[in-house]
Amino acid sequence: MALDIIGRIIQIMPTTNGTSKAGKDWVKQEFIIETQEQYPKKICISAMGEKTQELKKFITGNDVKVALNLESREYNGKWYTSVNAWKIESAGTSGAHSAPTDDPFHPGAEPASFTPDNGSAGDDLPF
Repeated sequence: MALDIIGRIIQIMPTTNGTSKAGKDWVKQEFIIETQEQYPKKICISAMGEKTQELKKFITGNDVKVALNLESREYNGKWYTSVNAWKIESAGTSGAHSAPTDDPFHPGAEPASFTPDNGSAGDDLPF
């Protein structure tokens, strides 16, 4: 099952390393996002392998869109559900990567055009 969730990162946990039964090394990092709904939900999502490097692009407070998989497994008669991210990208609504504004004093902004209030271009000059 694949889902997309948009939310704000409220916490990034430290990475966890280990070795599988097959002898392969693994790395995992969990992060918590809070959805932006009428009743916000907090969701703990796991990033595995190279996705932990993708997570390093973001900091607490960034808005992200996370594509994730939900999966449940049975172990000793109990069921465990995991929420695994397979794509993490900026939601484009926060932080330092904002679009340029029309402010003429903002570096890189387009110059503002002037239009007189009454619509006449040359009649308002005092000389």
